[in-house]
Amino acid sequence: MLGWLSVLCSSAIMNVAMANESDSDLPQWASDRIEPTRERVGAWVDSTSRNIDNFFGTRESMSVENKSYLRLGQELDFMEGDGVDAETTLRYRIDLPTAEERLRLIIESDPEESQGTLEEQGSGRLANDQRNRRSSVLGLTWLEDRDKREHWSNDVSAGVRLRLPLDPFVRFTSERLWHLGESPWQLESNNRISWFNNDGYSARTRWDIGKPLSDAQHLRFITNLQWREEEDTLEFSEVAELNHRLNDRSALRYSAIAIGESASHPRMTNYYLQTRYRRDVHKGVLFADVIPELHFPRESSYDPRWAMTLRLEMYFQRRIQRNYF
Repeated sequence: MLGWLSVLCSSAIMNVAMANESDSDLPQWASDRIEPTRERVGAWVDSTSRNIDNFFGTRESMSVENKSYLRLGQELDFMEGDGVDAETTLRYRIDLPTAEERLRLIIESDPEESQGTLEEQGSGRLANDQRNRRSSVLGLTWLEDRDKREHWSNDVSAGVRLRLPLDPFVRFTSERLWHLGESPWQLESNNRISWFNNDGYSARTRWDIGKPLSDAQHLRFITNLQWREEEDTLEFSEVAELNHRLNDRSALRYSAIAIGESASHPRMTNYYLQTRYRRDVHKGVLFADVIPELHFPRESSYDPRWAMTLRLEMYFQRRIQRNYF
């Protein structure tokens, strides 16, 4: 499957410039091949999540909107001096909208705690040896019924990471959103403290301030702090980001990122510039990303190093969601 997906991606990217205002860049024969698979797997994902939701929630689970999906991806990563890496990824989201309002079942394929260092998270280019293919978690979360625009919104989760031996975890998350006076600026804070039996404690905080520049552009400045017991190092990053929606199916993101570490003797470990082009190749189902980067890492005396990521993602779900930018 992934082999012909790669061929389709290459063909689609070459034809983007010639694409009309339809909802697909693929030839008809490729569309005819994708759609039955997408509908069959999407229906299975939807029915499975609704059955789980019905068990923990109410009978309305069969009629309310459900945003569960399965995401299959393939990517090629190139870093100057390191060569090319290829990886296949499988991610999923199980949505349980009618489960108890405050006590919810959580099923995650890619928890925040497994996503590596801030440098890897910031670039979107997680190295193969940093990805945890057994990072799925299962548990319960207690939610506060509070609007984060008016109060701090908190939740407490507990469960296990699904690998042998089972890895219990507990985590606390707190979020807040402020509108800064009468201005268009918004400030959002997201904070989490976690404990995993095998990895120990971790803490992270994210402060995101931004405003729309137009209907198609949005400016953001993001500050991240992260500490993990297994590394015992405070990491920090500063990101300036401009998001530009080109049309209903394409978007660009321009980023300037600085990464550092240590609280007692702070030092910068990497600076880099990144552009991310994302294209809805086929009807909100198949997406392609092209991510060129220019790094200035401390380990190479800040000499520039080029990097490139090519990524293809296919979403399986019953109701197509198009806002993946």
